[in-house]
Amino acid sequence: MIWPGVISYFSQYLPVTDKTPALTLQEGNTPLIRSYHLEKKLNLGALFFKFEGMNPTGSFKDRGMVMAVAKAKEEGRSVVMCASTGNTSASAAAYAKRAGISCIVLVPEGKIALGKLSQALMHGARVLALEGNFDQALAIVRFITANYPVALVNSINPYRIEGQKTASFEVVEWLEGEAPDCLALPVGNAGNITAYWKGFKQWYQLGKIKSLPRMLGFQAALSAPLVLGRPVENPQTVATAIRIGNPASWQGAVEAKNESEGLIESVTDEEILAAQRLLSEEEGIFVEPASAASVAGVIKKSQAGYFLGKEKVVCVLTGHGLKDPDIAIKEIGGKIERVSASRKEIVKHLGLEEKV
Repeated sequence: MIWPGVISYFSQYLPVTDKTPALTLQEGNTPLIRSYHLEKKLNLGALFFKFEGMNPTGSFKDRGMVMAVAKAKEEGRSVVMCASTGNTSASAAAYAKRAGISCIVLVPEGKIALGKLSQALMHGARVLALEGNFDQALAIVRFITANYPVALVNSINPYRIEGQKTASFEVVEWLEGEAPDCLALPVGNAGNITAYWKGFKQWYQLGKIKSLPRMLGFQAALSAPLVLGRPVENPQTVATAIRIGNPASWQGAVEAKNESEGLIESVTDEEILAAQRLLSEEEGIFVEPASAASVAGVIKKSQAGYFLGKEKVVCVLTGHGLKDPDIAIKEIGGKIERVSASRKEIVKHLGLEEKV
């Protein structure tokens, strides 16, 4: 079967009508990858990685964006707009282009990874670099979309949440009809934790799963408003995708934590970068820093004795490492070795015996 995309495949669980365009770039159906190495080290019954970096624009945003743009098109809108730290802008630009409408994005100047910025530009979006942070950008976008004929496609758009919840359905399908014991994920604007929880609850109420997971959300330590219980005026973290001081889906995240008897805690930039390297070096999975927050959090909780040794845990990896390669290269440092174009010299450099 050719994968039809989330709107067509999950239509019975989504607010679609016969007038909703079947927009798709074949988003969704991303792999659930079993850990080869880390699950044993972390005292877990099973550890899986939901690798959302395999979506068309390289992040989980595509699931919600296809719904938001399709509904904007259905409602007759010709322009969509978003504030973004990067991934939302890339996704909005791609799906707007696919739908034949225009896209405007506001990004914090100098605070967006070039891999993501290049996507928005290549897809023809009008990119405005704001002299401010994401939260200020979102406030401006909310004003404009409330007062002018422009559709807002940030995660406060309820259709974004609807599309993103399909990832929880896929987790259940890949686990052959079962929900995990715990689902860990990074938390920035908090739409994703809200969406996953909504999806799990929906399938539980329909009798498609018999239990619900604990939701484990992890924020960067200097961008952790949900942990602190108050907005952070100047959020800072190397994980640009979750550098958000006042999450738009704050209430949804709190409800997901409380209703699931889960948690929302913080991890440091050092823990995030260490987890990013572990994923690359031990599992062969390259993610952007924000994605590694889920793994960093699970590592931290394992070390604190949180797990009993039998839990089935899924870590959501929200974006591909090629989204932000500069940080990865910087972290690796001087590992590139310069050699001459000589077979003999290279063999010698590698410490091998040249074969006659």
